[in-house]
Amino acid sequence: MTSSKRHAAHLRNTLASLLAAATVSSVFAGPVAAEPERGANHNGWGHDRGGAYTYQRGEHMGRNDWGNAPVVDYRARHLRRPRAGYEWREHNGNYVMVAIASGLIASVILGHH
Repeated sequence: MTSSKRHAAHLRNTLASLLAAATVSSVFAGPVAAEPERGANHNGWGHDRGGAYTYQRGEHMGRNDWGNAPVVDYRARHLRRPRAGYEWREHNGNYVMVAIASGLIASVILGHH
């Protein structure tokens, strides 16, 4: 075998080894890279707290709490118009502006009674 053929064969073997190593590492790295950060709730919804809890801005409302909190007509209650993707809900005597997709609370007006 000539020197150039040996060199070409060596390059092919090196490339094949690198490709195999990349494939194996992507198989093992894929699920780890897809995991959310520790403590993060990947779908956004928080824990249900029940009717006695007072949510605060920046928290994520629980999905059941959100479902049990009636939608508020912001015009009739003289509230500002919610941003796109949000709506006002009434929870525990408070008006809460909540993201429809994730439960993120953008605003809270306490004790409207």
